[in-house]
Amino acid sequence: MKISDVVLTEVTGEFPADELQAAERGSRPLDVYPEFRGTRTFEPSHAPDEKVRQSDVYLEVHTDEGVTGLFGPVDGGHAIILRREIRDFLIGRDPLAIEKTWDLLLRRNRHARSSYYMMAMSALDCALWDLKGKALGQPVYRLLGGPVQEPVRAYASMLGFSLEPEALAERAAEYKQLGYWAQKWFFRHGPPDGDEGAAENVEVARTLRQAVGDDIALMFDAFNSWDVPYAIDVARRIAPYRPGWLEEPVPVDRIEGLRRIRERSGIPIATGEHLYTRWQVKQILDAGAADVIQADPDWCGGISELVKIAALCSAYDVPVCPHGHSLHAALHVAAALPHSVLPQVEFLILHQRHKQRFMKGFLEPESGVIQPPETPGLGIEIDPAKVQSRRAVE
Repeated sequence: MKISDVVLTEVTGEFPADELQAAERGSRPLDVYPEFRGTRTFEPSHAPDEKVRQSDVYLEVHTDEGVTGLFGPVDGGHAIILRREIRDFLIGRDPLAIEKTWDLLLRRNRHARSSYYMMAMSALDCALWDLKGKALGQPVYRLLGGPVQEPVRAYASMLGFSLEPEALAERAAEYKQLGYWAQKWFFRHGPPDGDEGAAENVEVARTLRQAVGDDIALMFDAFNSWDVPYAIDVARRIAPYRPGWLEEPVPVDRIEGLRRIRERSGIPIATGEHLYTRWQVKQILDAGAADVIQADPDWCGGISELVKIAALCSAYDVPVCPHGHSLHAALHVAAALPHSVLPQVEFLILHQRHKQRFMKGFLEPESGVIQPPETPGLGIEIDPAKVQSRRAVE
């Protein structure tokens, strides 16, 4: 079997507006500049009876024997690299030799170790695992050695929900009743908002703990938007509410800052969704800068690399909880590893409906757990009934 083509296809369709829409955004690094802070809340972007037009790009690897591998949606930046830099190099190669392909691409380009090139490699790697599963008639998690966890625990990632106290408490209680054992919320304020903003962040933690009681894990995300003194101060003030972790208080390349926050804050620190490859993860582990690593198979190097990162982290007794840019790839890896190594995946409540819009079915947790697909490959399949038009991305 040989790779005959690598195809990027943009699919477009119209869908009913989501009943749930983003009402608030979290803090962002650009908030240090007043002109970028904007408003803290959003008005509904679509009326309930309105149709929403959406386009997504999917990657498909074709072979001379008719077996294909599918992955997506993929973002525009690395879609260009897949088309211009990687496609021609792959034609004629063995699609089942995934490890060799990964190593060849890493060695071929000196800029391959991070950013959009590694994200392009990640999408390709996931598509090749999907192809391998289809060729062998097995779901990917079985090819990886699973099932080990079946089903897999998932936490509710609450990006976009309102942080107004009454709405916050109601939404948190609702998702507890739906069976989610853990929730992650996104702080709105950072250093530019001063003491008042810090106090509001603390109030968010207090309100949530009061709303869900002591038996639900609560995590908090600062999205790379804080500095070390601010992070230490706020972390100490929310510590009584027993956060499961504080995520990305500073950018991941500020390793010394992460280590200081972890040592002085008294709460666990999570980071890693913006790390690429096991070598960058090792720098964080060697520095003792994180309690949880959040490598994302869409970005860190694909399924192949996430498995290696998990093995590396297990040697340091640091769990991996993959970031939830998408769901299928991380879910298959989780199903193939022990709970002690990869205890949970992230499910972005609002955003997964957009991510899976063109797919057959909807993969989501029930009572806080997800059953991995039993179909060969990753279980990603585009539903023709949802596609109004498609075009090749050149």
